[in-house]
Amino acid sequence: MRKAYLAIVALVIAVAPASAEAWAEKMFKDGLTHDFGTVPRGAQLVHRFTITNIYAVRMEITNVKSGCGCVSATMTKRVLEPRESTTLEVRMDGKRFVGPKTVGVSITVGPEFISTAEVKITANGRTDIVFNPGQVDFGAVARGQTPINKVEVEYAGALDWKVDQVLAKDVPYTAKIEEYYRRKTRTGYQVGYRLSVSLKPDAPVGIHKHNMYLRTNDPTNSLVPILIESSVQSLVQVSPSQLDLGAIKTDTQLVRRVVVRGNKPFSIKGVEGTGNGVVLEGEITSREATAHFLTFKCQATKEGAFRHKLEIKTSLQDTPVSVLIEGTASK
Repeated sequence: MRKAYLAIVALVIAVAPASAEAWAEKMFKDGLTHDFGTVPRGAQLVHRFTITNIYAVRMEITNVKSGCGCVSATMTKRVLEPRESTTLEVRMDGKRFVGPKTVGVSITVGPEFISTAEVKITANGRTDIVFNPGQVDFGAVARGQTPINKVEVEYAGALDWKVDQVLAKDVPYTAKIEEYYRRKTRTGYQVGYRLSVSLKPDAPVGIHKHNMYLRTNDPTNSLVPILIESSVQSLVQVSPSQLDLGAIKTDTQLVRRVVVRGNKPFSIKGVEGTGNGVVLEGEITSREATAHFLTFKCQATKEGAFRHKLEIKTSLQDTPVSVLIEGTASK
């Protein structure tokens, strides 16, 4: 393994001159920069960089450091196998700067051989437009609920500023905007709008982060972005969602149990993915309850990886909940 690692690093050094980019930078296939453009005062900004391990050995992201308190950065995963990818999420707080701002975030890859890449985030904070609050954040929401959040958008400047449309494509939200005041002053105009955003009832389970845009009559910056976030949660939860059988023998049967819970009484409609060594014990009934216990008998039919994904269908939602069963079988 060490020889392979040395070979990879030696290859990178050999093909690049001493002053060329660090080999960690090559893991950012979509580039190392992002420009948010001109943004309102208080806007919350998010961009995600994809990092892919293009090398033949495991890589670990050992350190992530922002050059400014107005920018934070988080990783979804820090250890990458060859060809595996992860996401670097960078958030910029528009309350903490005015005018042009460029911030670097350094990402160190190691641990045996070390290289550092730097991504650069740029934005221009304008003071004539203010969001309150700086984004729409629904937080955790049960699937099917349709909460509404509101943001006040205020403008003060020389332009008779107007918003004529909210632009959003392929997002699980609906939005409308209404003007609630407009005043002419000695130096220009003061204008207020109220943006109302509603989560759609069919929003899929998962974490959602999208930008909507307010289309304005500003000839220099016609589109104003606003971040919308939500975490749509399943009405049904299964625990544990992963069953690790570890090292198992092909002549040994293991019994494992899971509990399926809902926020109101429901019935189990079926379980898909059984067979080839996984059997559901007992019969499924139409009984409704807020919790159902399911028992599975697991026995490997051959040596090697034992992996089954079970999907449990319920009367409470269209989307099934899943259980992953894994192990390694030998005689």
